[in-house]
Amino acid sequence: MLAASDPSPDEPAFLSAYEKAGAEDLDPRCVPQTLDQPPPVGDAILYPGYSEIDQETWRMLYARQLAFLPGRASAAYLHGAETITLGGERIPALKDLSARLARETNWAVARVPGLLHERDFFELLSQRIFPSTDYIRGREELDYTPAPDLFHDIFGHMPMLTEPDFADFYQHFGEAALNATGYQRVQLERLHWFSVEFGLIREQQPDGSTARRIFGAGILSSHGEVQHALSDAVEVRPYDVAVVAEQDYDVWHLQPLLFELDSFEQLVDQFGGWAKAQGLR
Repeated sequence: MLAASDPSPDEPAFLSAYEKAGAEDLDPRCVPQTLDQPPPVGDAILYPGYSEIDQETWRMLYARQLAFLPGRASAAYLHGAETITLGGERIPALKDLSARLARETNWAVARVPGLLHERDFFELLSQRIFPSTDYIRGREELDYTPAPDLFHDIFGHMPMLTEPDFADFYQHFGEAALNATGYQRVQLERLHWFSVEFGLIREQQPDGSTARRIFGAGILSSHGEVQHALSDAVEVRPYDVAVVAEQDYDVWHLQPLLFELDSFEQLVDQFGGWAKAQGLR
């Protein structure tokens, strides 16, 4: 989950969607943190002493979401979940997930304390390092939590990092974002939302037909969104990076508008062209 950072003195202040929605009563967990030293990566990440309640929360969330994935989740996501060996009995160790991602697409996992300021977030992405929390939401937030937690980071995000084109796109996104200023940061936030977090893709099916499927982490890790995203209540438009970059959104309700890719290669190509035109690559 990305958050806006402070503008430089000569730039106007552009608020992120989270900041606009909660400027008066912002959950402290949604206040971005700045890293004061490099985070532990891969084998350097220690496994926390999770309580049995934490482990049971993982089991509950995993089983509940898994029930909604057939016919909804993309083949790339399902393959990724199998590849990194997500299981429902025990909270996975970040160092183990990091090793599996490294074998597939040369990505690694870093343990971070919470929501990061965008500079730290983008710097890690540019190095093919995914920043993940290692704490899980409380029972009172099973359906929704405004703050990042390990279920969103692990269950939602990590399977897609095994997909080669998506993995390359995410690194390119981090590289481009490090060069962004002013309104470009708002555009990148929107692109992140409608691809990484709330992306849809049209996939070839075994019978030769095509079907709309979910790959966005914000949908796949959300009890409400995973049931809502493919319903008639959602308007779906073809993915066009220039259009998506101008599309605002609200974070505090089920999403009424989503964009659909034809392929992950399309995401790489369109984003690369847009970033180059913007002077970000």
